[in-house]
Amino acid sequence: MTKVIMVQGTMSSAGKSLLVAGLCRIFHQDGYRVAPFKSQNMALNSFITSEGLEMGRAQVMQAEAAGIEPMVCMNPILLKPTNHTGSQVIVNGKVIGNMSAKDYFAYKKNLIPDIKVAFKKLEEVADIIVIEGAGSPAEINLKENDIVNMGMAAMVDAPVILVGDIDRGGVFAQLLGTLMLLEPDERDRVKGLVINKFRGDASILDSGIKMLEEKGGVPVAGLIPYMDLCLDDEDSLTGRFNNTATGIIDIAVIKYPRISNFTDFNVFDEYDQVSVRYVTSISELGCPDLIILPGSKNTMGDLKWLRTSGLEAAIVKLSEDIPVIGICGGYQMLGSSISDPDSVEEGGSIRGMNLLPVSTVLKNEKTRLQTKGVFDQITGIFKELSGLEYEGYEIHMGLTSYDDEGNKPVNNNIISKGNVYGSYIHGLFDHGKIASAIISSIAKKKGIDINSLEAVDYKAFKESQYNKLADTMRLYLDMEKIYGILNEAAI
Repeated sequence: MTKVIMVQGTMSSAGKSLLVAGLCRIFHQDGYRVAPFKSQNMALNSFITSEGLEMGRAQVMQAEAAGIEPMVCMNPILLKPTNHTGSQVIVNGKVIGNMSAKDYFAYKKNLIPDIKVAFKKLEEVADIIVIEGAGSPAEINLKENDIVNMGMAAMVDAPVILVGDIDRGGVFAQLLGTLMLLEPDERDRVKGLVINKFRGDASILDSGIKMLEEKGGVPVAGLIPYMDLCLDDEDSLTGRFNNTATGIIDIAVIKYPRISNFTDFNVFDEYDQVSVRYVTSISELGCPDLIILPGSKNTMGDLKWLRTSGLEAAIVKLSEDIPVIGICGGYQMLGSSISDPDSVEEGGSIRGMNLLPVSTVLKNEKTRLQTKGVFDQITGIFKELSGLEYEGYEIHMGLTSYDDEGNKPVNNNIISKGNVYGSYIHGLFDHGKIASAIISSIAKKKGIDINSLEAVDYKAFKESQYNKLADTMRLYLDMEKIYGILNEAAI
């Protein structure tokens, strides 16, 4: 019988995703078949499985920690915000349409059968399933028809670990207030409390923990310190967007309003003296060594933002001397035009940045596939990429064609013109020597000695981070209590 445990939080960014990943790695190390699960995820960072289906990257990260291939049943519902009030709704890896928040709230109960089927599939391959909640279970305006917090816990009869974030302050009020707002049967599910992101001398919390346990009636199962880890982040909650430091090699990623899949560039952070900055204005842009236009959930809207902010003109001017790379939506922006005859985004058409000889027509059907191969002959500053192996995945709603070849579709893995490069492939820089070849090319242009530059084995690096996460959690989390909760729930 598959055992189940659920991690819920007092708020967004309490650390649920990392704690789920850490538990997955611990159980994996202890010899169990383990899998993560999140019934509903709202994220613009997504991934394409080997099945050609779309899921949130947080569950991909957790699956890596669990030593299991990502499967779409780990995240049956994915919401990708398209504006402030609506999202693209993806069920079992496929788009079913766009909905306003109000419409989705009324509709989501219809998705309970999909959640149950997905969970059942995981039960067939896992000894332990670690479930992640979303936001807070005490958001009383959203509790009706809940399918991701206590509603999910009730669906599969899961015990709950409740996590609070002391780094934001008020952690005792967070935890106790959450317990007080739960219904009696929901409170009964909470079997342990965890205080996360603590810095300093833990002994100063002793009296507070004692009072918390007395008033809440739930034992504290762990006091987890703040951890300096480099793992995939949950969209806008990432701290990566706050980096303003400039390294010897400076990479500027344009952070438009609907930026997606920014995890594509995390690998560059692991190179010494390389900085990755996310910029939103001309003053922040400066004169970097490389400009990257990332993916976007609303390419036309973000291109308009790029234009009105003045960043488009600045990038076009800088591209005369500085390399520019566009990935997915950013690649579409670099072409001559984007058309939307089916109103996939905003309808109509818009002029592109005219830096690559391609045009894009947005289509209702989404391209979803994993891909691998060898780079064609590439010209310009990044000619060292020629012949290198690549792998990644495509996820886009659009068909891109050459302007001067009778609308011939672009099938190349990467195209270039001058200093400008474009590709549909997400995860492109994670594989092999691609990131190091890009850094090496920039260093040579700047006349920097790169003899000591070594390619980062990004897969091995992430493995070390998962092990570091698990090692730390074993020290500060009462794993005997966690296993006790699991065993009690399975009886």
